[in-house]
Amino acid sequence: MGGRQVLAARRLLAEALDGELAEHERVLAARAVIAELGSPDRLLELTAELASGEGDPEGCARLSYRHVLGFDKLLLIDGGPHHMLRAHMWHAGRGAAGKEDIHNHRSPLASYVVRGHLAMELYAPVPDGGVVADRYQESLADASADWLLEPAGPSRLHLTQVAEYAAGSTYALPANTLHRAWTDTTEPTVTLFLETGSGRRRHTDVFTATGPHPGSVPKVPLEVEEYLGELDALAELLRA
Repeated sequence: MGGRQVLAARRLLAEALDGELAEHERVLAARAVIAELGSPDRLLELTAELASGEGDPEGCARLSYRHVLGFDKLLLIDGGPHHMLRAHMWHAGRGAAGKEDIHNHRSPLASYVVRGHLAMELYAPVPDGGVVADRYQESLADASADWLLEPAGPSRLHLTQVAEYAAGSTYALPANTLHRAWTDTTEPTVTLFLETGSGRRRHTDVFTATGPHPGSVPKVPLEVEEYLGELDALAELLRA
C-alpha cells in the first residue's frame, strides 16, 4: 500500500530494523536509516507522496496529534511492532513553551534535524545532589491512546551532557537514556523521528521539577483531512 517513495521507505526500514539485533546494533542501524530518509530531497518526495493520499492516511491520522508541548507528531510510516517513522514539527508561538519533561523511551530511537535546530540535555539518576524531581511511570491506556502517569516517588538527576543539533545533524539513543529536547527558534523546526519497536518496554520514566502531573493526559488524533493538510504544509516548508 503506497506509492514508490512509501514502498522504498518501508523496504529500507524493514531491511535495517526487522531482524534480531542487539540494542547497540539497533541504535546504529536506526541512525543510518534516519540519515538516509531525512535527506531533504528524499523526505520532500516522501512527504509529497503521502500528502497526495498514498500510504495509509486513515491509520496514520489516528496516530498523529498535536503534542501538549507545542509540536505536531505526524506519523509517516507505521511499521507495526517493528518501527514507526514520524515527522515532528515545532511551530513558533504554538502550544506550551519551554523544555519538555526529562524522560526515556520504550525502545531505541533516532532523529534527524531537517530544518531549524534542537537543543538536548542528557541526565543520569544519582543518590544525592543534582536536580530534585518527581518521578512518574508513564504507560498507554488499554482502551485509548491516552498517556497514564503513575507517581513513583522523588528522585535526583545529574545533568551529564548538553548538545545542540543544527539542520543536517542526527542523533540516536538507547531506550533507557534520560533526556529532554526543545527548540527556541522563531522559525519552524522539523525533525524526522524513528522509533524502533523490538522489545518495547511496557512503560517509560518521566521526571518533572515543575509540580505534579495529572493522572492521565489525552491524545486527540488528527482528522484525515487535517493530517493531509499538515503533510502538505510540511512539503511546502521543505520546498522553501
